[in-house]
Amino acid sequence: MSQAGKTYINNKVVKLPKGFMTSPYNYQVLALDEFTVVASCNCESGTAGSMFLENHLLLFVLQGIYTVQYGNQACTIRRNEMALLPKATVVQYQKTGASDSDNMLDYMMFFLKDELLKEFIKMANIKFTKPTIPVSISAKPVNERLLKYLDSLKPYFSETNEIEGNLIKIKLLELLFDLASADNNMLQQLLQVKQQVRSNMSTIVEENLTKPISLNDLAYLSGRSLSSFKRDFRAVYNVSPAHWIREKRLQKAKELLTNSSMSITDVCFMTGHESVAHFSRIFKEYFGDSPSSYKQNLK
Repeated sequence: MSQAGKTYINNKVVKLPKGFMTSPYNYQVLALDEFTVVASCNCESGTAGSMFLENHLLLFVLQGIYTVQYGNQACTIRRNEMALLPKATVVQYQKTGASDSDNMLDYMMFFLKDELLKEFIKMANIKFTKPTIPVSISAKPVNERLLKYLDSLKPYFSETNEIEGNLIKIKLLELLFDLASADNNMLQQLLQVKQQVRSNMSTIVEENLTKPISLNDLAYLSGRSLSSFKRDFRAVYNVSPAHWIREKRLQKAKELLTNSSMSITDVCFMTGHESVAHFSRIFKEYFGDSPSSYKQNLK
């Protein structure tokens, strides 16, 4: 399971989340600095899958239903609703077209970097106070002002060759101002994703053990710098996080190979490994047998 896919938009390589690339999709993209920042998708059928969020995701559903699940939380976004999802999250999603409009599914995704949120907070002169209680992620109604904003973007998707990166940035800042004006809870969510609340490190690591995310991502989710995360982890587990995660993933892989009929490829990706060849090599180093030999010996 890779973290992101790549495609060419106007002869530029643009990163898209894994899952967004899967057909059938009619998607259009506005990009800034080779990263997707706005993606509009319209199709006649729904699907399910997963994607890893490298940046915060603001999702607007214009038609249909988009359900996301991450960790122990779930959120369903319906027509003319929105939701903000934090970065460094593996999201399971299910998308369904609207039955009253020929099963059409229409939504727009905005990928927001920390740098953009920082600039917005400075421009808006918002006095940041560290949140003490995490703001729950939930679907919010999209008001008329935001609907008109989304409509104002449509001409840009047919003129992507002529759209300056600075204009895209201005439009994103405009969106954040509109959001802050529309809903105070959404403003609090924006502030929270800008600076994660310090969380229980052990819980974060164990909840994300089999997901293909980096130590930087785990540090972010726990509200720590990478150096603090490594130091605190060693204090708890008496070993480096990379070593501990590697062992736990391999032990989980062995358990799946022993107690299920899953293929080696499925076990590889199910346990957070991103390459079957690499998985086979480290499995043999740790257990003395390759996954295929181990599975054959069980018979």
